[in-house]
Amino acid sequence: MRNTYFSFWLSLALSFLFVGTSHSARVPYRLSSSDNAFLEDLERRSFRYFQEQTNPKTGLVLDRARTNGSIHDEGHRNTASIAATGFGLTAWCIAAERGWVSKNEARAMVRTTLKFFAEQAKHDHGWFWHWMDWRNGERVWKSEVSSIDTALLLGGVLTARQYFRSDKDIVRWATTIYERMDFLWMLNGDPYLLSHGLREESGFIKHRWDRYSENASLYLLAIGSPTHPIKPEAWYAWKRDWIEYGGYKYLCHGAPLFIHQYSHAWVDFRGRREAKPPHMDYFENSVIATRAHKQFCLDLAKEFPGYTENIWGISASDSAKGYVAWGGPPRHSHIDGTVVPCAAGGSLMFAPDITVPALREMKAKFGDRIYGRYGFVDAFNPNNGWVNPDVIGIDVGITLLSAENARSGNVWRWFMRNTEIPRTLQAIGLVPAKSS
Repeated sequence: MRNTYFSFWLSLALSFLFVGTSHSARVPYRLSSSDNAFLEDLERRSFRYFQEQTNPKTGLVLDRARTNGSIHDEGHRNTASIAATGFGLTAWCIAAERGWVSKNEARAMVRTTLKFFAEQAKHDHGWFWHWMDWRNGERVWKSEVSSIDTALLLGGVLTARQYFRSDKDIVRWATTIYERMDFLWMLNGDPYLLSHGLREESGFIKHRWDRYSENASLYLLAIGSPTHPIKPEAWYAWKRDWIEYGGYKYLCHGAPLFIHQYSHAWVDFRGRREAKPPHMDYFENSVIATRAHKQFCLDLAKEFPGYTENIWGISASDSAKGYVAWGGPPRHSHIDGTVVPCAAGGSLMFAPDITVPALREMKAKFGDRIYGRYGFVDAFNPNNGWVNPDVIGIDVGITLLSAENARSGNVWRWFMRNTEIPRTLQAIGLVPAKSS
């Protein structure tokens, strides 16, 4: 049963997030009762995606689906994403906690998924293929063994290990999955920098996680591994690139907004700074990145008038011309006025004062055209009327987890119970701000 007394006070505390680029300029923001009602509906619809698009025999989650839940075309019909599956495992924990499904139903699905990955799914030194056939786990699309997508899967695995910690099988399977991952092998000869993965046909991918990106959780998991850890110095081996835009300065690699969101979906970086200069606060950095991104979209309004005070957001998504890894600043060359709801949705945990009004106005203004069975469509263009017929699992997932963290902090709380994570934060010197 939920500890309602604790949840009330935690929700109240978390609802006071802050505005501005400096501590002195901050003012509190509190989620209203109507905000919470809106987010409850959005979360529940988002969970429905994982409820309906998870294979009951393997626990694998489809990469995408039609907005009405109908069967997708042949190219995507059976293609699962291990990253979406990580979001899905977490989604079942949220659903059980909020009473959308029974705890027994959620536990059964989590057991199916973890047993499949622990005992049946093919892997290479503990790492999994990015895309799998959701019926049997076979590799599809000649996909790579992906380090980052396995890390996102592990976010859900370790969340479930703590939420269902009284279930010995869940704990055992989750631990097997984590402890089997050979992080030293994924270095592929480098002392610190992990590879993006490898392909069966050509071996290790030459690109490494050598810059600030969505890689933070990957490195924390690698450094904290109980069996195959890499050196704590690896945290400081990747490059920090800074960007200045609209009066904001923050760490960024010029990539879509999701790079500031994914690791934070599970890891609670709040109130922590690196002990070494420049004493990075990664949570605050994501707050600033969100605000800068909104300003970036507003600055595009002269060219694309569909961008307004509360209609904004560009992150990797579908477009009228196909999938695009766009974002900004700086400006991606393909930007055409498309709005991607998960850009604001994934930042609900950082800046609810600008993201909640944005999502509410998107729903109010465009109604059933963009908001349906699984919440928001993946993307739409208010300038020409184009609406994506699909939703994408990872985009639904980051919206759901971010909304839950903004409201209750539950995902942070569950994931941070894994002792490997706080211990790793201490080892790399990412400590409470007052101690740095």
